[in-house]
Amino acid sequence: MDSIRAEDLIAHVEQFQGKKIAIIGDLMLDRYIWGSVVRISPEAPVPVVEVESESDSFGGAANVANNVRALGALAIPLGVIGRDAAGNRLLQLARESGFPTDGIVIDDGRPTTTKTRVIAHNQHVVRVDRERKDDISPDTAEKLLQFLQGILPDLDAIVLEDYNKGLLTPYLVREAIALARERDLCITVDPKFHHFFDYQHVTVFKPNRKETEEALGMKFADMKDIQEAAQTLKIRLQCQNVLITLGEQGMLLLADDHQYHTIPTRARKVHDVSGAGDTVIGTLTAALASGASILEASVLANYAAGVVVGEVGAVPITPDKLIESIRFYASGAKS
Repeated sequence: MDSIRAEDLIAHVEQFQGKKIAIIGDLMLDRYIWGSVVRISPEAPVPVVEVESESDSFGGAANVANNVRALGALAIPLGVIGRDAAGNRLLQLARESGFPTDGIVIDDGRPTTTKTRVIAHNQHVVRVDRERKDDISPDTAEKLLQFLQGILPDLDAIVLEDYNKGLLTPYLVREAIALARERDLCITVDPKFHHFFDYQHVTVFKPNRKETEEALGMKFADMKDIQEAAQTLKIRLQCQNVLITLGEQGMLLLADDHQYHTIPTRARKVHDVSGAGDTVIGTLTAALASGASILEASVLANYAAGVVVGEVGAVPITPDKLIESIRFYASGAKS
């Protein structure tokens, strides 16, 4: 950690521009209803929120793509939406942001995964989800794999972003990893509980603490437990690197040279942790695609997470904000 210079990290950020990264995963539309609590309802002991505004943004794998795009790389989303208003809105947002949309398959039998959050006085009041979690059809999986195969020669990296909404089936995971390995492409994984051990032979496997505890059936008492868990994952998955995110404790990296690195959090303030994992995997992958070492990439991802948790909602990281945070801590500042 001490050997990593701020100048080197900043140089990698400046190399993000133009890198081509495919994001395969559960695309979602995040809806926000903003308002104020004016009273408690006479019908039930719940707050009454008077709506002041509404907004839509990218969620799930679409938010990972948005972070990659905001960092200056070319994000290519691959996923499934429904033939519905939410799907049309997600496509509209994607086109407005400059995403290619040829890798987004419309499935008449599924709704577009939509999460609606009610926010009052910058506080999260309630969330309403519309979704289906069953696996996508083999035909849909083949369409996605055919598209991936067509763009492989142009890619610098692939992200597999799993939210357990049915997109990343064992077959699709296995075939996507095989295609990536044929070209020696960097492939990173942000898993969830289902299919946790299907992500074999990837470049980086990045679960969070809760996911790791659930998958291994254990509770971490200390950093030694976390190190042992990382080693177990590395062996079982035969992956190059394991990066476990630990919230306020930062991250633990078990690198391909079998060295452990504890990376302390760089959050100056915490308002909203939603979307932080998306920022981590997006930044990590962009950094690896730009030639950063796994430790440099993990440190950059940690800085990026520290920035976005200070915002309300899933706000993407930008190069300017990332560089500002690096310089802030390099100057010796603490808060």
